[in-house]
Amino acid sequence: MTPTPAPRPAAPAAPRSLYPELDATALGAFVTALESGDTTGLAPARVAEVDEVRSVAVFSRGKVAGAEGDMLDAALWRRTGAAPRPVVVMPSPWTDLGWLAYAVQATLFAARGYDVLAYSTRGFAGSEGRVDVAGPLDVADGSRALDHLVERSAGPVTKIGFLGDSYGSGISQLVAAHDTRVDAVVALSTWGDLGEAFYENSTRHLAAVRALLGAASKARLSPQTQSVFDNVLAGRDVLGTLRWAEARSPFSHIKELNRRQVPVYFAHAWHETLFPANQTLKMFNELTGPKRIALSIGDHSGPEMTGMLGLPNRIWTDAHRWFDHHLKGLDNGIADEGQVLGEVMWNKTLEPRPTWHSFTERVHRLHLAGSGELAPEPEAGWTAGVLCGVDTPATVADAVVTGGYAEIAGRPKAYPTGDIDRAVAAVWAAAPADHTTRLRGTPRLRVTYRAANPGSAFVAYLLDTAPDGTAHLVTHAPYTDLDSAPDSLISADIDLQATAYDVPAGHRLMLVIDARDPFYADANLPRATLSFTSPEATPSYLDLPLG
Repeated sequence: MTPTPAPRPAAPAAPRSLYPELDATALGAFVTALESGDTTGLAPARVAEVDEVRSVAVFSRGKVAGAEGDMLDAALWRRTGAAPRPVVVMPSPWTDLGWLAYAVQATLFAARGYDVLAYSTRGFAGSEGRVDVAGPLDVADGSRALDHLVERSAGPVTKIGFLGDSYGSGISQLVAAHDTRVDAVVALSTWGDLGEAFYENSTRHLAAVRALLGAASKARLSPQTQSVFDNVLAGRDVLGTLRWAEARSPFSHIKELNRRQVPVYFAHAWHETLFPANQTLKMFNELTGPKRIALSIGDHSGPEMTGMLGLPNRIWTDAHRWFDHHLKGLDNGIADEGQVLGEVMWNKTLEPRPTWHSFTERVHRLHLAGSGELAPEPEAGWTAGVLCGVDTPATVADAVVTGGYAEIAGRPKAYPTGDIDRAVAAVWAAAPADHTTRLRGTPRLRVTYRAANPGSAFVAYLLDTAPDGTAHLVTHAPYTDLDSAPDSLISADIDLQATAYDVPAGHRLMLVIDARDPFYADANLPRATLSFTSPEATPSYLDLPLG
């Protein structure tokens, strides 16, 4: 009996802020204390920071003349005295807080010997202009902000760094690619290829775009920006969107970064829902200069959030060390610690590696079998049907951004695998592990299927399943095909998102493929069927990277 499709669940709610933990009132009080010196009501740690920076620098708010005459809201931490000093420019994240999000960290940089300028990107907070999404106007604004800072430094400027979180991180990379004065970059929760972030394996990231629009509800989007976002949501003009994204992708300008060997420090979350990790890793692996990436448990901007609140945070600590080494010339050991630092789910062990490729020591292949097993040998001749238009308990997350905070707190989403209807999802499970399985790197899936209708899509999830049937998400990836003829065999070769995951002994890996997820666009017709199989010539398999 064919199951009746259940009502489609609502799409993940678009957050009003990508920074729900930040308190504008508390940050405003901190900035007021920087100006006045009155620290009444501040926490002792904030009092110490205010007193320290006011003893060596002058803080002021003001405006920067950006591109096309638009005035950008900004704040300047300018050290006193005529001694030479490095400087740091900080373009703001995608938030109505603007530069205020950086108030604590900019203060810490100033106390460590830097002149700092933080500014609100165009169209956000108190800045004029319209949101250009890291386009030419944003790049020009970054250079103008640097001009403003250099002209106002009391002493000679030695070296220059750009640092940004999220939106500001993409702008920082692009300014460094276009402005030869920039000596080093810190890019937190960033993107390398914006087109791949919006169209992973040709699949539109609807929840990500809705989240960006929701978080920019008070911003002033340019007509082009609004049109591009609308087109992604509606599935229009894909080629036009990809051309727009190419100019805004640091990966498109990597030759210039490599020519000058610009040092770049990345930080990213394994379960990032806005800018999935693989497209940033693609950028990272093509850089030839000094580089480092920290990959952590959580979602967008979550791993570095405690540092923005002023609490101890290893990612911000390494950001300071990165600039201290590359801008101040300090031999603090960060250059010898390897290019990669991975935080393992869920034990939170930190594993350094010399390179990304050394993260994976060997690859173990499991084949998709008709029995529903992930088996050691290929098996041909079977089919597994997936009914389209029906959601299952296997989903990316309950919400964009905020689900990552539960992971950081040690409470990852639990998936009831027994509730997954095998008529609307194809499921394969490996034998229980007799020892801890150390997944390190990028799992790869090859699967063949037949779609009776033009246009098809699926989402593959890799789950860690406990003996009681509850599971946690290891990784996933969507896939969409819009070009194949109806009723033809389609071979999908896809990378699941990179991971560092320890599967405990007694647990089993489970691969689930279903036809829809509210995070992504659905190219299938309702009640259509995807028939998965494994031809003898091109068997379906899952490659597991092991460390």
